Amino acid sequence: MRAFQLVGWGQPPELREVPVPEPGPGQVLVKVGGAGACHSDLHIMQAHAPLPGFTHPPFTLGHENAGWVERLGPGVSGFAAGDPVIVYGSWGCGVCANCRQGRENYCQDRGGQGPGLGGGHDGGMAEYLLVPAARYLIALGSLDPRQAAPLSDAGLTSYHAVKRSLHLLGPGSTAVVIGAGGLGQMTIQILRALSAATTVVAVDTDVGKLETAKRMGADEALLSGDETIARIKDITAQQGAQLVLDMVGTDPTLRMAAQVARTLGHLTIVGLGGGALPVDFSSPPHECSVASPYWGSLPELMEVITLAQQDKIKMLVEHFPLQRADEAYQLLHEGKIQGRAVITPVA
Repeated sequence: MRAFQLVGWGQPPELREVPVPEPGPGQVLVKVGGAGACHSDLHIMQAHAPLPGFTHPPFTLGHENAGWVERLGPGVSGFAAGDPVIVYGSWGCGVCANCRQGRENYCQDRGGQGPGLGGGHDGGMAEYLLVPAARYLIALGSLDPRQAAPLSDAGLTSYHAVKRSLHLLGPGSTAVVIGAGGLGQMTIQILRALSAATTVVAVDTDVGKLETAKRMGADEALLSGDETIARIKDITAQQGAQLVLDMVGTDPTLRMAAQVARTLGHLTIVGLGGGALPVDFSSPPHECSVASPYWGSLPELMEVITLAQQDKIKMLVEHFPLQRADEAYQLLHEGKIQGRAVITPVA
């Protein structure tokens, strides 16, 4: 089978021929319908030295995966060949306290590494993906795996980032989403679905993405600039927003996030832009909690799929065949993907 693999640190990925894996006891082989191209993949591809927790290449990229069950290993029940499924991407040990609660993203043993993230597991940018346990599969029902694949990360990460702060939201509240790309667009929809009374403000440097943010449900779409902070303060009666979600994570966006958050609010860093949050006695505001969540839990992915099945959230996707994976990542690097690029190994 063909697989898009990182062959060495500091080297461009290659499309290679590799053997089709055979599922062992408890394992499931999935025919990949869609594998989302994520900014975290770019960080892996651009690294010139081994990243912490990563095995040595080669390994197949792709941690946002959905497809159809191809073969079941001995002892697996609950699924049948041809079932459309999405793959929960943060694979833990399954036995620590966090894993037993479905929070394998915070596995105390393996750190929640999953497919395509260098934790010893090949990802889904290939024709087939070997999943080590059936518990990582969630039935998609009527959802198309080629459309649904980004829900396993872009959807789940956004959902968890919002859900943990729901107690702050309600009538009269404001949530600011900095960065209106794929993650930001999904976050806006989830805010609308979970807290309809919240005023949602989107901020970006791209006019086209702000127009998309408005269509997704943002009440305000602000072009990032000198007036942005003043406008958010006006919207919030000079108090700042209860929830600020930075989907970018660079120095400028984190400075803005600290300035538009409010006392006793939440400032949530989702983006992997490599910036640092300025912290002193008065910034962020007093008792404003700062968190950097990592993906979400298995039960939360089930909730995300339910929202998608109810047509309350939908990821904008642009499909690329496996042989155009390089092109997809180049467009992602240049900021030219409006939603999420999805690699489709199977026509």
